[in-house]
Amino acid sequence: IPSPVAFDILPLKLHPFSQSTPTGLDCVGWKRRISAPVLADGALDKTALTDDVGSEEDLYEDFRSSNHRYGHSGGGGEQLAINELISDGSVVYAEALWDHVTMDDQELGFKAGDVIEVMDATNKEWWWGRILDSEGWFPASFVRLRVNQDEPMEDYPLKVEGGKEDDSRRFGMGQTTKDQMRTNVINEIISTERDYIKHLKDICEGYIKQCRKRADMFTEEQLKTIFGNIEDIYRCQKKFVKALEKKFNKDHPHLSEVGSCFLEYQTEFQIYSEYCNNHPNACMELSRLTKVNKYVYFFEACRLLQKMIDISLDGFLLTPVQKICKYPLQLAELLKYTNPQHRDFKDVEAALNAMKNVARLINERKRRLENIDKIAQWQSSIEDWEGEDVLVRSSELIYSGELAKISHPQAKSQQRMFFLFDHQLVCCKKDLLRRDILYYKSRINMDDMEILDVEDGKDKDFNISVKNAFKLHCRDTEEVHLFCAKKPEQKQRWLKAFENERRQVQLDQETGFSITEVQKKQAMLNASKQHHAGKPKAVTRPYYDFLMRQKHPTLPTTLPQQQVFMLAEPKRKPSNFWQNISRLTPFRK
Repeated sequence: IPSPVAFDILPLKLHPFSQSTPTGLDCVGWKRRISAPVLADGALDKTALTDDVGSEEDLYEDFRSSNHRYGHSGGGGEQLAINELISDGSVVYAEALWDHVTMDDQELGFKAGDVIEVMDATNKEWWWGRILDSEGWFPASFVRLRVNQDEPMEDYPLKVEGGKEDDSRRFGMGQTTKDQMRTNVINEIISTERDYIKHLKDICEGYIKQCRKRADMFTEEQLKTIFGNIEDIYRCQKKFVKALEKKFNKDHPHLSEVGSCFLEYQTEFQIYSEYCNNHPNACMELSRLTKVNKYVYFFEACRLLQKMIDISLDGFLLTPVQKICKYPLQLAELLKYTNPQHRDFKDVEAALNAMKNVARLINERKRRLENIDKIAQWQSSIEDWEGEDVLVRSSELIYSGELAKISHPQAKSQQRMFFLFDHQLVCCKKDLLRRDILYYKSRINMDDMEILDVEDGKDKDFNISVKNAFKLHCRDTEEVHLFCAKKPEQKQRWLKAFENERRQVQLDQETGFSITEVQKKQAMLNASKQHHAGKPKAVTRPYYDFLMRQKHPTLPTTLPQQQVFMLAEPKRKPSNFWQNISRLTPFRK
């Protein structure tokens, strides 16, 4: 998925949604002619879009005749400005929006919130940076450039004798510079919100409005899939910007009290969860449509007529996800330069916590969606699978390990591997010779079960002596399953895991989290393709073996794409799902 490089938070007033220029393809750069252009009033010719080859001059004339201007002067100004700062000896800092987990020794790993010194921004998608004594490439879309670039790395504020804060040691100019720092953050919040509103308006009017006029190309269901509830987000953000501007002190921006605005709209911001949950579906639908040339030309015509920057539609649709994740960083920086005596301090502090909770919910959804491909791959590695797919009811591996299962009527004990997912417990048997191969045996519906802790000694139901045991009791059928762990601590971990499973199910119900049928089918299809391609069937086979064969000897231009589309970022390294399975399972190949 193409990724805009954190384009609404660049310093020096370089905002692509205002006056900066698209690079690459422009209105005279096409190699094919659009036979049915979008007209100036938003209507389109009823003739279908075709692939007829025409000259660049003819294409340009088609658009020029609509009295629209598409070209802007310049191009690549943001990167140029960053590199000019670096070449002049200035230190440019960026804050990580998301974790970047990597096993490539030429890439720079970091966690969300880490501060990175940007040393080279020549490449549009990959920058070179440093954290302490580590250097490497990292995705530019994973970071947000700091507003106050002249700020030292040390945490603010510094302490002096007597416990008082010394602003002059940090800034050299005392309190006035701290006010200026707060002014910079306030200005960034206001300006980026205005740019974001312009961006949302462009999507709603430039794309959705035009698509609705082409009933021959789009159904309402398709438009709902592609754009989700972005129109609701647009309406919400317009009201939010008006509230911000009322609190904005133009004469003295550092005195602005914007914290209350975030608190007032924290509930409304939860509509982003629906958008983020739908975003992978939008990407898959766009991927399907853009295999047909007429849709490619149509979307590009919409972009040009709306005079939007040169980013594809899936890149534009990613920005609401990025935006909601940037609010905590902006508020954290605002709080940093707000004196405790400031009238806005308590509201900003509360707003930061509120927006962290919103972002946490969205990030959790993203993480869950990242894992469904791994669950599908895990299932494809199990021999003799029976019944419905795991993803039909589950989307999270809670815990796994080896237990002794005791069955009626002979009270026979069998060593089995168990995998606890939300809603179900899957039982597998190890191969006698190849211990890394598992065979499916059965599963238990956890929604009908209650967990019973069993004391060491003789069990009345099974008439045998047990140790480190617990039971699963079905409330409907009175069926009882008896399990024994090898050690007391293993038993406690299982009991805790069952609590976590119920808690996860309840949380999913409260937040409305679910995996769509499209996502489930796509994940199983991807796993099936990998299996038929000859992927070894072993549950503990490290998933990263594949990634290690993809190491970049020089500047990486792309990352191995996961088959499930990401919510919060496009070119993301796979999660450590398989690493967790290897850690949880007590066997190795």
